[in-house]
Amino acid sequence: MAIRFPAMTGCEKRVFMFLHLGRDVAVAEDSIIVVFDMDTATWSRHTRNYLTAAEKAGKVYVITDELPKSAVVCRENGDFVVYISQISSKTLLKRLEEGVDALSGVELSE
Repeated sequence: MAIRFPAMTGCEKRVFMFLHLGRDVAVAEDSIIVVFDMDTATWSRHTRNYLTAAEKAGKVYVITDELPKSAVVCRENGDFVVYISQISSKTLLKRLEEGVDALSGVELSE
């Protein structure tokens, strides 16, 4: 999908949406695989094992000094990484939805 700017006839720009995860970390929306709620997801042995393995592999980035509320799994450079954030999964998903809504009035072309 591309966005066409009226003042730039014949030019196309690709739309990239980013999600701010906290502090100075933002990830491309299309790189997000899953957003976990840390309160409920860590009840599962499988999720705990996944997070433990990712941490041992050096693929977990804790971006908060506060109580972690969410884990965001992303695909970056062909590998999976996990960001641990103080922002709730509900708030992160709301931000994604609001970003999509903000583009609803923009004329898109393929």
